[in-house]
Amino acid sequence: MSNENIIEVENLVKKFGDFTANDNLTFTVKKSEIFGFLGANGAGKTTAIKILCGILFPTSGKVSVAGFDIYKERNKIKENIGYMSQGFSLYEDLTVKENIEFYAGIYGVKRKVIKTRLNELVEKLDIADLKNKFVRDLPLGWKQKIAFSVAIFHKPKVVFLDEPTSGVDPITRRQFWDLIYEAVESGITVFVTTHYMDEAEYCDRISIMVDGKIDAIGTPAELKTMHNAKNMDDVFIKLARKQSEENK
Repeated sequence: MSNENIIEVENLVKKFGDFTANDNLTFTVKKSEIFGFLGANGAGKTTAIKILCGILFPTSGKVSVAGFDIYKERNKIKENIGYMSQGFSLYEDLTVKENIEFYAGIYGVKRKVIKTRLNELVEKLDIADLKNKFVRDLPLGWKQKIAFSVAIFHKPKVVFLDEPTSGVDPITRRQFWDLIYEAVESGITVFVTTHYMDEAEYCDRISIMVDGKIDAIGTPAELKTMHNAKNMDDVFIKLARKQSEENK
């Protein structure tokens, strides 16, 4: 693996019977980069993320995450990554404090370290009045911020965020992205999927998947120039329209 890359994917194929979910994906993600992984529903994004997280095996291709091989070192990969799904992954019937302690234990963080980091997190998010509340009683925005904090509590090398801001208001989304920037500044690489094209502008680089293939990859500025588009919405629409015409 290159010293600059935290993720390397070469000719990744994933098939389910006759259906090809990922069709020869090749890309790299640099250390401390915010990498946007975009595409319409059914484009193959979640399948690719499950492979990168060591949940699914590829049908073929080479994949390494944090320097570890997806075929031989899946447990090592899991130790070095964080993951946050659209459902936020928190237990509704546990308190905020209990959720943090539970997940920290799963990630192998020692008890003394958990206590110190928990106090730091409570102070940072200003949630002293929330830490003993059940997660089910929290507003969606707070669930989201806490779930992200839990996903990076063990200080992973990479965190995978699968549509983490779905369903929340623009102000809360902006606050969430402030947390992402802080994580990147601390050395964590962020791999994020989103349906919000304004969020795509916040990424260092973006790949756009269409029908299981990566149809475009580059910085937001490069993609807008390449497709003569004013914003990422226009880029996405042009790629989708092109694919629709090719499939006729």
